[in-house]
This record gives sequence, C-alpha cells and structure tokens, in this order.
Amino acid sequence: MATPLLVPLREPRFRALVTGRTFADFANAVAPFALAFAVLDLTGSAVDLGIVVGARSIANVLLVLFGGMLADRLPRSVILQGTETAAALTQAAIAVSVLGGFASVPLLVGLSLVNGAVSAISLPAAASLTPLTVPARLLTPANALVRLLSNTGRIAGAGLAGVLVAFAGSGWALAGNAVLFLAAAVSYHRIRLPRGERIPGRRPLGELAEGWREFSSRPWVWLVVLQFMVVNAVTAGALRVLGPLVADDTFGRTGWGLALAGQTAGSLLGGVIAAHWQPRRMLLIGVALVTVDALPMLVLGETPYLLPLLFAMFLTGIAIEQFAVAWDVSLQEHIPPEKLARVYSYDMLGSFVAMPLGQIAAGPLAEHAGREATLLGGAALVIGATVLVASHPQVRRLVRREPVSPGAPG
Repeated sequence: MATPLLVPLREPRFRALVTGRTFADFANAVAPFALAFAVLDLTGSAVDLGIVVGARSIANVLLVLFGGMLADRLPRSVILQGTETAAALTQAAIAVSVLGGFASVPLLVGLSLVNGAVSAISLPAAASLTPLTVPARLLTPANALVRLLSNTGRIAGAGLAGVLVAFAGSGWALAGNAVLFLAAAVSYHRIRLPRGERIPGRRPLGELAEGWREFSSRPWVWLVVLQFMVVNAVTAGALRVLGPLVADDTFGRTGWGLALAGQTAGSLLGGVIAAHWQPRRMLLIGVALVTVDALPMLVLGETPYLLPLLFAMFLTGIAIEQFAVAWDVSLQEHIPPEKLARVYSYDMLGSFVAMPLGQIAAGPLAEHAGREATLLGGAALVIGATVLVASHPQVRRLVRREPVSPGAPG
C-alpha cells in the first residue's frame, strides 16, 4: 500500500529541510526571471543576457565537485546555512545596483559568478540530506514531498516575479528574493544531525577519486547524466534566453511568468503522482518521460501563443517530476550514504557543464539561424538524447529496492 504523502512531515528534521528548500526555491524562481529582464532593460541584447545567465552556470560547473566533497566531510545543514546567507547578500547587491541605476553587464556577471559559486557548494548538500532525515521506508514519498513543496515555492516565485517585474521593476523583485534566501538559512539552522553524518578527513583528490569510482562504475548513472548534459544545455538556452525574447515580442512578460508558473503547477500534480505511483522500473519510466521537455520549444518555435504554451509547460512539469523523483530514489537506494554527496556532485557537474554553452550560444544561434530553427533543433536534440538513453539495458532493467528496515540510513 502506498505511504501517505504527508507522513514524512512527522520527522522534525525533515520538516526543517523542506521548509528551507521551499524558501530557497521560492527565491530561485524569482532570481533568474528578474535578472533576465533587468539585463534586457539595461541593454536589450540576447547576447548580453546569455553571458550574464551563463556566468552563474560556469561557477556551478567549476565548484560543484568541491561542494560534494564538503558535503561528505562537514555538517550539511551548516553548509546550507552559510550558502543561503551568502546568496541573500549577492542578490541584495544585484538589487541595489539595479535600483540605484549603476548596474552594468560586467557587474552583473561578477555577482552572478559569486551566486553560482554559492549555489554549487549548496546543491550536493541539499540533495543528499533527505535520506538522513527520514526512515528508509519513507524515501519515495519524502523525495516527492521535497519536490512538491519546492515546486510550490517555485509557483509562488514565478507568479510573484511576473507581477513585481511588470509593475514594480526587476530591482524590487531581486530585493524580495534576498529576504527569501535569509528565511531559508534560518530554516536550515533547525536541522540537527548525528555526528555520524561526518566522515574522517582525507586528501581531497583521494575523496574525489573515490566519488568518481562510485559514479563511473554504474553505466545507468553516467548515461542519464550524459542525457541531461544535452537536455539541460538545450532547455537553458531555449527557456532562459530565447523564452523571454519571444515573450517580449508576443504575449508579454506577465504571460511568461504565467508560463513558468504553469510548469511548476504541473510539477505539483507530478509530485503527488510520483509519491503514490511507485513502479519497479521507475527510472526507465522517468527517463522516457523527459521527451515531453521538447514540447515548450516546439510551441515557442511554431505557435508562440500563451494558451498552448501554458498547456505544454504544465505537461512538462508533470513529466519531469516523475524523472526527478525516480532519479533521486535510484541514487539514494543504490549509492552508499557516505559517498552519496560526491556522486551527486558528479551528477550535477555533468548535468550543468554544457548549460553555459547552451545559454551563451542561444542568442547568436537565434540571430544567425532564426529563433524558430534554433528552438525546433533544440527539441530534436532533447528527443534524440532521451531515446538513446532509455534504450540502454541497465536503464531499462534497474528496479527499486525494497527497504529492509524502517530505521533511517546512515
């Protein structure tokens, strides 16, 4: 019988974790939306927008392995408190520069690099905390609930960002988002984990090599990461760079905010489905559903109207949530807990490494080949990469493990 969705909330540490992640995701939904239109208001250039948003991804790529190593050595809740506080400070600095009228592309690039570095350090710690806060039997509903509540924050953030940017300006949206990052830091302060969370200090290169062995020895892991190297690069360029440009020329900025909110609304429904639907071959199903990610690009390229885009983004949210929960559960069940953060960091490195290229290349590609051709070509790449990975035997055959004990792991 399926475990009720809200049962993991009985665990105090889990409640603190999901509260912090919800606030952080609320803030992260506001940030890129407001930043994109701040750059467009400043220069109106797709190339400049790609450079600014790509800077954050570059910092993610450079430091995410360091973040995974720290998360397997130090208290993860402490790491998250520090990184969310630093994120609040960088977003506040961007807001002041925009509101004060002295923002420039080099300044925004520099602050985006700092913000990306902070995010890189926090991501593996946040991803690997869930199995330390709930019993093993609650792992699937806990992961679904983390994403469900985080997506609630994203919906609120996307909707608020659209309203603030349209009526108050991008600077005030960025200022509000700094406050949300501080709220996340306060929530993470309430997580108390046993000393067993830490591991004895070893040489950094040795720890990274050990994490690489865990990552590379499982084809189903690195194949999915390769898939998302393509998918994330394409969607980052299409939705973070070209999407706002199409919106400005067609259905408007508020409409773009509604489209982003529609995707996260689909994610809410997808999270509920994922919590109750636990197929044995959940990774295969999740991977295959990534093909739906191509729908928004097809709509933006062929029929850039708000209603079909809302429908496409809603379906994408449902589909991608099935993958995300399947992926987290698969890693958490099959990777040793003391090495999980480092495997997550290699996962994030591979998934993020091509995102700056996608973001920076989207503007020039659209200017030379046309927006429609760029968006449709991106959709074809997403579908092709997904079909190839879903056809691999290890991805097709990986099955869920039945928990052998109700006690919390690690």
